[in-house]
Amino acid sequence: MARELENPLHHFELHPIVPLNLFGADVSINKAVILMWCVCGVMMGLFYLASRGQRIIPTRIQSAVEMAVEFLRDMVLDTMGEKGLKLLPFMITLFFFILLSNLLGLIPSSYTVTSQVAVTALFAITVYVISIFVGLYYHGFHYFSIFSPPGTPRWLVPAMVPIEIISQLARPFTLALRLFINMTVGHMMISVFLGLAMWSFFGLVLLVPLSAALYGLEVFIACIQAYIFTILACVYIGEAIRLH
Repeated sequence: MARELENPLHHFELHPIVPLNLFGADVSINKAVILMWCVCGVMMGLFYLASRGQRIIPTRIQSAVEMAVEFLRDMVLDTMGEKGLKLLPFMITLFFFILLSNLLGLIPSSYTVTSQVAVTALFAITVYVISIFVGLYYHGFHYFSIFSPPGTPRWLVPAMVPIEIISQLARPFTLALRLFINMTVGHMMISVFLGLAMWSFFGLVLLVPLSAALYGLEVFIACIQAYIFTILACVYIGEAIRLH
């Protein structure tokens, strides 16, 4: 009897663990919700251990967290300037939440929270809304001059404004989609290769090492995607601060 290849999308299916309904809305607790709680718990525990009893000669955890925070601080300064330091706590939280979500999702039988487009879209929309409020805070209604770049001929303004509006609205869409696709496709590839490996001894010999290599690549992608999402968030907010 021929074996059936496991559906690679099975990993991304969500089923209610504790069914809940609030005013007609489904707010059931599922694996994604539990994993988000775990991410928050791990993140708080990590910062607690890093800040507890700080020493002149730091512990490994303290050293790693301090290096990450210093790296993020430099990123904020480079993209937003001194004014952006007010948003440093938000950027640190955003980076670590995405990073830990990506990494915890690689644990077998776990779940990748960032493989849900609703989650990545929420992050992206939050960043975009913050950039609008920051722009209005520092520049008032002059912020909307971004829809007509400096030096644009007057006769070209009616054509440029719709293009710039579309460009602005595409930012949260592409920001959410990039993270969602990268975290989804990698898991699907690993699932497919491991499924094919079970079909024969020849496949087991060839595809299991390849799957292990892909798993290592996924760890790298998990880290780099957290960095890319955060630096793009910094760039978008930085443009609102500097108005260019």
